[in-house]
Amino acid sequence: MQKIGLIIIAAVFFILSSAVYTVDETQVALKLRLGEIVSVEKEPGLKFKTPFVNNVVKFDARIQTLDAPAERFLTGEKKNVIVDSYVKWRIVDAERFYKSTGGNLARTNNRLAQIIKTGLKSEFSKRTIADVVSGERSEIMANIVTLASKDIGEFGIEIVDVRIKRIDLSQEVSNSVYRRMQAERHRVAKEFRSMGAEEAEIIRAGADKERTIILANAYRDSEIIRGEGDAMSANNYAKAYSQNSDFYSFHRSLESYKKSFANQNDVLVLSPNTEFFRHFNPEAK
Repeated sequence: MQKIGLIIIAAVFFILSSAVYTVDETQVALKLRLGEIVSVEKEPGLKFKTPFVNNVVKFDARIQTLDAPAERFLTGEKKNVIVDSYVKWRIVDAERFYKSTGGNLARTNNRLAQIIKTGLKSEFSKRTIADVVSGERSEIMANIVTLASKDIGEFGIEIVDVRIKRIDLSQEVSNSVYRRMQAERHRVAKEFRSMGAEEAEIIRAGADKERTIILANAYRDSEIIRGEGDAMSANNYAKAYSQNSDFYSFHRSLESYKKSFANQNDVLVLSPNTEFFRHFNPEAK
């Protein structure tokens, strides 16, 4: 009897545990009866179901992330770019989601990845590399969200956001872009060098002009000073000569003798009665 009682208690406990379930605040639950949806449970807490008749399927109601593998797309210039993107989505209609996908997240992600891939291919084919890299990236993502939202309505999910993480050029395009950038940098450098050479010529011409003006002014001033000095010197000589002309003549003669006999081997053959020796020969005066 005791064993039967324990079996009954265990059976009752099993049945009661099979009749309750919990829904977390991050979940939404579907209660099924023989495969058909009976109710959708969104409120968190303890719930009840009929054992062996009802079963429960739970889904994560939080935002999901689909990190799609990088794909290669052609731009409007027929250039290959490699795009790495991700999608943020969530379940908004659990009943429709279950009916359309069977609650299979992998199937949903595959379908969503195809939709996003188609949208990216369409958007990139309309634009140049410059547009997709910088100019119109926000517009591309907004258009993809709009287009994809129309295609996924039947799945009971909502696209929260689509983001392009990275856009890489293929190797051949990278080489082409690098060569184009290099040529552009060479052109800019050449232009800067030309402008620098022009500025240098202007500065050099200005400096040469200023130098010429300074030298001319300095020469003019030096000539004026020299002239004034010569005039003052001549005036002093004239005054000195007028005060004692004989002494001045004698001094000049001595200077002439000194210059004429600068070397002890110098010989001068002259008549003693010449004007050169007039201060030493009274008869020559």
